[in-house]
Amino acid sequence: MHFSSSVGKLNGRRSSSTFNQEEVDKFSAMSGDWWNPHGVCRPLHSMNRLRVPLIRDGLINSGLSNIQVAHSDKPLEGLKILDVGCGAGIIAEALARIGADVTAIDACAENIEAAKIHADLDPSLAGNLKYICTTVEEHVEVVSDEYDAIVASEVIEHVDNPEIFVRKCSQVLKVDGSFFLTTLNRSTRSWLLAIVGAEYVLGLLPKGTHEWDKFLTPGELGDMLGQAECQTRLVHGMLYLPVLNKWSWVSDNSVNYALHAVKKAKKEEN
Repeated sequence: MHFSSSVGKLNGRRSSSTFNQEEVDKFSAMSGDWWNPHGVCRPLHSMNRLRVPLIRDGLINSGLSNIQVAHSDKPLEGLKILDVGCGAGIIAEALARIGADVTAIDACAENIEAAKIHADLDPSLAGNLKYICTTVEEHVEVVSDEYDAIVASEVIEHVDNPEIFVRKCSQVLKVDGSFFLTTLNRSTRSWLLAIVGAEYVLGLLPKGTHEWDKFLTPGELGDMLGQAECQTRLVHGMLYLPVLNKWSWVSDNSVNYALHAVKKAKKEEN
């Protein structure tokens, strides 16, 4: 009921919404396969080997993690993280296991249900991981200046109005908080490798998973973040080797890349 009412409300303000029904339908069809380590989400599971340390180290180096817990097995204890477009919780669970208090949201009801079912298998997650079926623009209506970090991994290329998406995320991020994104660059190489290669040749993803013209360059994303008072701290290229199911950091960010930005206080006007 929550999801259907949300859709109805969003249809009336499509131009100011990040919600895209076709994209939600794509991931609804995948909902039963999220936690299959050999299925279509195999690269996302493998990506945790890069993105979890990126988030952990970024928060520690930003001084948000207490030095006493930074070197423990729960280095993110006491930090509140919002995972936007969480799918079935592949990264949300991993962050909760290292101590973060994670709120994970997704517009797809089937994804949220799959996430809850999987999380229930591990009772230790009950105290610091919660899932909500909602969009980021709806979520900002009920919280404010709430989170130490925002995570949007493999999400922004699937939303409408990405500049609104970035701004809404920033609204619930504390000053000096961190914004972590992973996404795809809009380049000839990304079209050849991420769409033609991954979807049509190798079949790593269902055909039509990505739309090349919705990819953002690091410069475009950096400009959107800047307009939302977030300053880019680093951009890393990411390379996936399907045969090994392994991700590596690389200097080339023309296909996949990760970005870490930090929110700064608004400048006082004279």
